[in-house]
Parts: sequence; C-alpha cells; structure tokens
Amino acid sequence: MSIRNILMSLSTGLAVLTLSLSPAGPARAVSADGARMDLPAPDKKGGMPLMQALAERHSSKNGYTGAPLSAQELSNLLWATWGVNRPDGRRTAPSAMNRQEVTIYVVRENGVWRYDAAQHALIRELSGDYRDAAGGGSLVLLYAAPEGRWSGMHVGSLYQNAGLYCASAGLGNYVHASGVSALDGKLPLPDGWRVLIAQTVGLIQ
Repeated sequence: MSIRNILMSLSTGLAVLTLSLSPAGPARAVSADGARMDLPAPDKKGGMPLMQALAERHSSKNGYTGAPLSAQELSNLLWATWGVNRPDGRRTAPSAMNRQEVTIYVVRENGVWRYDAAQHALIRELSGDYRDAAGGGSLVLLYAAPEGRWSGMHVGSLYQNAGLYCASAGLGNYVHASGVSALDGKLPLPDGWRVLIAQTVGLIQ
C-alpha cells in the first residue's frame, strides 16, 4: 500500500472516530404536547467573580427590550436562583430545616411555567402572555410560598441569588410587589400559599 493510501485510510478512520465520539445533537427541548421544557445543563463555571457581581448588583426599572432569554440564560438564571447544587437535593439558597417551601413560576412570552428544580425543567401551568400584568421584561419570576414565619426569609434568599446572577450576566432585574396579584385564582397553588413577591428580569437596551 502506498504512503498516500495509508494516509487516506488514517484520515478516514480518524473522521469516523471523531463522529462516534462527538456528542449527539440536543434532545428535544419541549415535550410533544408543549407542557414541559427540559432546560440545558447550567453553566456553573461562567460569570464574573462574586465580589464584582456584588459591586455590579443594582435594580433596573426601565429600558427592557422584552426579547426572550436564550435557553442557556434561562437555565443559568433558574439554577442560580433555586437549583439543586448537591447530590442530596439541597439547593443554591437556604431554607429553614431544608423545607424548600418556595415555588418559582416563570412568566414568559409563551405562558406561565413552574420550575421543577429536581428535573431542571419547566412545566407549563398557563398559556398566554401575562408579562405586562406581572411586571414586563423578558420574564417575571413569581415567588410563591406558604404564608408563615419563614417564607419571607426564604423568598428573599432566592431573589438575591437571582439579582446576583443578573449582575454577573449583564441582565436587568428588579424586585416588586406590583405583579403579585396578577395571576390570583389562576395558578394551582396549595392551600395557604400565595405569591409573595415578583422579580422582573430581562435584556436592557
């Protein structure tokens, strides 16, 4: 066999090997019925240093474009806010006795979605665009919890996480009470639960 043929065979073999080792294309992100969206794995190594993010953290009430966040940005935001960060199911924010009694609803351009941290996925609860009523921006995070002693502390930990992520990612955000009643009677909340606070998040002009 000539050197040329040997080189061609090696080249072909390497190409086949590369294809076999390459990751498969992304799985279907949205279920067939549109009721569930699996989020990509969060990027846990990105962003700016913590002290810089603290220095950059601020509220932005104006200038939102309304453009949707990418799937990766959405994944990173929700994981940073209330994602699972240990094998035992504990989260990125603390809760009293690890009760984890907070649910995040994400008001997006294509519906209202509940964040399932265990599966790192979104479950659609309502169809339609409620962002204007809830607070505008690319999306609005609604923090629901039982009315009780610890809920305010729990929710405060979550929206601070979200604010720090937004500072690190160059996104605008602000926390407000004006959108907490926008979906009263529409969300399937457990008895004794209510939306305590809202947080607008989005791209800024």
